Amino acid sequence: MPAKTEPTQAQLPHLLIVDDDQDHRLLLGRLFGENGFRVSLAPDGATMLRLLNAAPPDLVILDLMLPDEDGLSLCRRVRAESDLPIIMLSALGRGPHKLAGFDMGADDCVAKPFDSAELVARTRAVLRRAHQRNEGVSVLPGRKGTKRVYRFDGWRVDAAKREVFSPADVLITLTSGETDLLLALIEHAQTTLTREHLVELTRNRGGEANDRSVDILISRIRRKIEQNPRAPRIIKTVRSGGYLFAPSVTLD
Repeated sequence: MPAKTEPTQAQLPHLLIVDDDQDHRLLLGRLFGENGFRVSLAPDGATMLRLLNAAPPDLVILDLMLPDEDGLSLCRRVRAESDLPIIMLSALGRGPHKLAGFDMGADDCVAKPFDSAELVARTRAVLRRAHQRNEGVSVLPGRKGTKRVYRFDGWRVDAAKREVFSPADVLITLTSGETDLLLALIEHAQTTLTREHLVELTRNRGGEANDRSVDILISRIRRKIEQNPRAPRIIKTVRSGGYLFAPSVTLD
């Protein structure tokens, strides 16, 4: 049996860690370096944006509080242009700041202080899901994602390419989390799904998604695909039940 070769530095997953606290930044760099990652470090948003252009990483670990531009604003800017995986770190605890991170399109949000092993595991999970998406494999259990195109009410959703087209054939930009949730709803069309079931199906927040984050994602999807988000006809709310994707769906 041939000897197993070790990956070169260039083959290791590349992380960009953005944190203004030097001690914490170096600690994270050492942690991920010892766990098989290639690491770049940035103390502020300006350096982060420069490094993103110079050497795009596979994932960004982004602190919420930064001296020049806060993490939420940076997350929103990155998400507007790409699906680059982002994990938000916050010393402000759970609750509103965590939900705001999801709302800006973060793939996961972790409250400080955190368990180092858990952060590494969650980073690997986000990277794994990003890789599956890039390979056209559905994040949904038991579903192969290649060449699946769903149609409903004139809409077209290419699951492999993760593209959503309106009835006017306009490409609608959805974040990674929004796309995961929309696919979960489409693949269970005309079935009421509880928030807990949706969290389980998408598995898009490393086990940290919750009822409230599902509600935020649903609200954002409605604003993009419903004619009247206040009276939705595609994604209906089922009182005491969850959500129902109402249209009939066909699969090419």
